[in-house]
Amino acid sequence: MNLRIERISTSEVEKFSEVATRAYFDHYRHLWYDEGEWYAHKCFNINQLTEELTDAKNEFFFAILDEKYVGFLKIRPENQLAGQDGDGFEVERIYLTNEATGKGVGRKLMEFAIEMAQQQNKDYVWLKAMDSSHNAIRFYESLGFEICGTSRLDFEQMKTEYLGMVAMRKNLRMTN
Repeated sequence: MNLRIERISTSEVEKFSEVATRAYFDHYRHLWYDEGEWYAHKCFNINQLTEELTDAKNEFFFAILDEKYVGFLKIRPENQLAGQDGDGFEVERIYLTNEATGKGVGRKLMEFAIEMAQQQNKDYVWLKAMDSSHNAIRFYESLGFEICGTSRLDFEQMKTEYLGMVAMRKNLRMTN
């Protein structure tokens, strides 16, 4: 597998918008009454992504497989999980296009994020996943994540059966 993980710069925001929208629509149209148009426009428009890219609390990376842009990773290294002790590191988004799914790209992106957290001496890595995304939850569990909480999204446009979320945490330090 010829995979590169590269930091996304503000000069690449148009490419970022295109990749993010394509990856989102490849996997999440079924969640929405409007097939995700509202959410994609809200989250992946040029202005929103530029704002997120210039926020020092966020870091974004492209996944480039065989010279094709096939997804992205968003991390928030200083973001703590509410109600959890220790120094956390959030994986906020990991989206892949259909062409990257099942090829080990998601695992490489997660390993990349976990390694960054370890290099920064974080106590744990955390993320949220939809409770209806059983394959994603199993994938994160295979990487050592455990469910540590639940919540619900508040989007009128989303089908109610998809509003449930789980918080998942992977400890990076041994506990006594």
